[in-house]
Amino acid sequence: MAARGHVQDPNDRRLRPIYDYLDNGNNKMAIQQADKLLKKHKDLHCAKVLKAIGLQRTGKQDEAYALAQEVAALEPTDDNSLQALTILYREMHRPELVTKLYEAAVKKVPNSEEYHSHLFMAYARVGEYKKMQQAGMALYKIVPKNPYYFWSVMSLIMQSISAQDENLSKTMFLPLAERMVEKMVKEDKIEAEAEVELYYMILERLEKYKEALDVVRGKLGEKLTSELQSRENKCMAMYKKLHRWPECNALARRLLLKNSDDWQFYITYFDSVFQLIDESWTPPAEEEHSLEGEVHCSIEQAVSFIEERIAEESKSSRPLRGPYLAKLELIRRLRHRGCNDEYKLGDPEELMFQYFKKFGDKPCCFTDLKVFVDLLPPSQYTKFIRQLLDVIPLAAAAENEVALPGDIKALQQHLCVVQLSRLLGIYHAMEKKQKLAVVRELMLRYRHGLEFGKSCLKTELQFSDYYCLLAVHLLLDLWLEGEEAAVWQCLTLLEEGLSHSPSNAQFKLLLIRIYCRLGAFEPVSELYSSLDAKHIQHDTIGYLLTRYAGSLGHYAAASQSCNFALRFFHSNQKDTSEYIIQAYKYGAFEKIPEFIAFRNRLNSSLHFAQVRTERMLLDLLLEANISTSLEESVKSMSLSPEEDDIPWKDLRDNRDLTVLFSWDPKDRDISEEHRKLSLEEETLWLRIRSLTLRLVSGLPTLGHTIQPKNSEKTAENGVSSKIDTIRALLQQLEAAVDSGKKFLEQKIQYPVLGPPPTRMAGFFSNGSCQCQTSLFYLVSDIYELDTNGLDSAEIQERIGNSFKSLVERLTDLFNKCKGDLIEVRDGTLKTHPNLLENLVFFVETISIALWVSSYCDSVLRPFKSNLQKKKKKKKESSVAMPPVFTHFLDYVTELQTLTSNVIDHIKGLEIILTALKLEELSLKDTLLLQEEKKFTKTVQGKVQSSYHHSVQEIGELLKKRLDTIKKLKI
Repeated sequence: MAARGHVQDPNDRRLRPIYDYLDNGNNKMAIQQADKLLKKHKDLHCAKVLKAIGLQRTGKQDEAYALAQEVAALEPTDDNSLQALTILYREMHRPELVTKLYEAAVKKVPNSEEYHSHLFMAYARVGEYKKMQQAGMALYKIVPKNPYYFWSVMSLIMQSISAQDENLSKTMFLPLAERMVEKMVKEDKIEAEAEVELYYMILERLEKYKEALDVVRGKLGEKLTSELQSRENKCMAMYKKLHRWPECNALARRLLLKNSDDWQFYITYFDSVFQLIDESWTPPAEEEHSLEGEVHCSIEQAVSFIEERIAEESKSSRPLRGPYLAKLELIRRLRHRGCNDEYKLGDPEELMFQYFKKFGDKPCCFTDLKVFVDLLPPSQYTKFIRQLLDVIPLAAAAENEVALPGDIKALQQHLCVVQLSRLLGIYHAMEKKQKLAVVRELMLRYRHGLEFGKSCLKTELQFSDYYCLLAVHLLLDLWLEGEEAAVWQCLTLLEEGLSHSPSNAQFKLLLIRIYCRLGAFEPVSELYSSLDAKHIQHDTIGYLLTRYAGSLGHYAAASQSCNFALRFFHSNQKDTSEYIIQAYKYGAFEKIPEFIAFRNRLNSSLHFAQVRTERMLLDLLLEANISTSLEESVKSMSLSPEEDDIPWKDLRDNRDLTVLFSWDPKDRDISEEHRKLSLEEETLWLRIRSLTLRLVSGLPTLGHTIQPKNSEKTAENGVSSKIDTIRALLQQLEAAVDSGKKFLEQKIQYPVLGPPPTRMAGFFSNGSCQCQTSLFYLVSDIYELDTNGLDSAEIQERIGNSFKSLVERLTDLFNKCKGDLIEVRDGTLKTHPNLLENLVFFVETISIALWVSSYCDSVLRPFKSNLQKKKKKKKESSVAMPPVFTHFLDYVTELQTLTSNVIDHIKGLEIILTALKLEELSLKDTLLLQEEKKFTKTVQGKVQSSYHHSVQEIGELLKKRLDTIKKLKI
């Protein structure tokens, strides 16, 4: 607790034990100590607040809030109470209450610099920019310090950023901010670099690029010193905006003369040269070329300049890559313009060969050359690779033996060539036998390379890890071609690699993808956890985990992984407010819009919306058995069928789809088209899931109407509007399903390591979609029966037919779940993860059927009760029961039988999985090496255990559903 260190308060000694208890997490003792103190000192407000903090932390939120409001109503001005209340409100996620607290304090102590600054920060937490502007100026009037003045200016900029009307932003907020800064400039009161940065930001947003350039180049620009080349970079940005290409070119040239290894300036230099050529610009005869000095405006000058940089580099004590790569970049640009033949810069193949000779032992060599391989003609690929291999100093080897590198430098060079071979498609063109021979060679090189990494720490990667990864990529190619054993070999090699290099994220990510493709989620949780993903990575790579957790039947792990992701998204709101406050305190004004944009990007994240929706569906699946518990669950989640809180128009795909290394040629790699299609697919699936959730949440709102037929009161009490909502959502669901089916007609195939496909294809093909849609239509029919009574034979017949078709559809869905999850074919394992996904869909569909049946039960029960009363009054031995009762009872009986059959099938799967002796199996001799047997056994054991775990969890959940179905008797 930060409240006590600097405050000289007579009560400080009395409060100290409570602070200590709270700091140590002993909340009960803190409450007791506060109670003791309050008996003696009833007016010690801070003790009450500290007690409220203890209550909040022990889960007694209502008591804590009441106690806090009691103190807040007294409008305290002592520092201890104010700070304690601030901490409490922050823990309650009620930052808006802090503003009221300090508004009252400022009224009572109007000249307090501390309270005014606390009020400003409180407004910053809730994004009240107008009030921030006013608070900043009020603070400046009390204590005329520059930072407070510029807090107010920055708050004006924030008003302009958040304004819905862009015109208002540019005609009111920004010009006012500009005038405020100009006033300080005229009075010569600009003191800090942050203030100049702010002025530059305002001018840039007003598109006054000329004025911004004058500021940077003028006296104020001298204050821009904290970042390297800050002034030059800002000038460059303004020259580009103003299309002042001569200055742009001269500045880039000047900066390259200082540092010929800075790639960004080569790009600017080339851009400006070609812009000047296209504009036919000529330098003035007598005057200076530009404000920044000499300008190059011809290809000859550009060629000459690059050659000079290479000549300079040869004299440098440290080899520089920039000039050599710039030459290749210039060739590419000239070729693109169709004028390479005129200006001979050399043969790209030869230049790349020379580059390899100079930098081939650097891990960056491959990524450098990767950009320029399209300069090579395909007919030269094999010759180019052979040329590179010839210059690598490999140890002499006997015939039919592999020549191995003698040191790390040679190993790095060879690795670079292997990566280029994959990139140029040489491995893709091979036959199966050749590919297997390359896999064996790569693994031999991998194991030999481990000799060089014996002294590596566990946190360091082995020098030869890429050999193992490339071997796995080749095996994945074979798997896609139908070689089933290859995928097991992939897992074996990756587990072996991970044992030698426990910190290699690529091994872990590949294992996660392959285990998930095989339907084994159990090993994935531990692998993902060991990645130790930080902050934003929960959004960018979290999809690898959350996509498969629930769909493979690991409900507990799915719940945990969703919670983990949601914790990050929810803390983002609070954390970003703190970053913004720190940026104000330290004058990092240019970062504030970035933090706001970052927060908005996370709030609009596709992954966030997916996890939130799936988590709520999962919670309902695990917790809600019948309509009463469904109602409680829906209420606790604050779910409402009318509300859609997903920002569909602003959804952002923050997934990192290139997190897995790929050496595939462009035509086989992830393209921009793949990204767009994947986003479209994910959005369609999210819409279907969101509508399903909202339809389920609407079931408890219908209730049983006791109103007479055709009563107008039903419209008044809102029930008929609820059914209208359900029907409207059902129409939306039908439209989303149609869009999904149209999308799947394209039969898109993503690259094997590209975006994972959604569950949408399985949802349609196994019949879950038809079942769930029919169930929601049944709700509409039952509601109609409820409002019109038992007189309509047509409605009863329609409901009876719906019951029959539902049982048939559910039986079809069950038939698609039948089969062995793991089978052995010719000594090779074959998994069927689609059966597991179908079982999970069956559980979900039977749960929805149960909730709908429960609603049906709540409607039919009162009707039956009324009929029995009539029977007693008339003293007749038999009153004809309407057919709907028989239909419902038959339906429930069949539902019970079907669920029992599925449970028996799952028990059978458990027995088969337990009895399966995997250790007796071995992969084909062509693929298996002796030292790999240990890892093969581990991999097979993990997959078997995961399937067993999935089946157990699915079985347990179905047993709960069966118990509930048995209770459904009218």
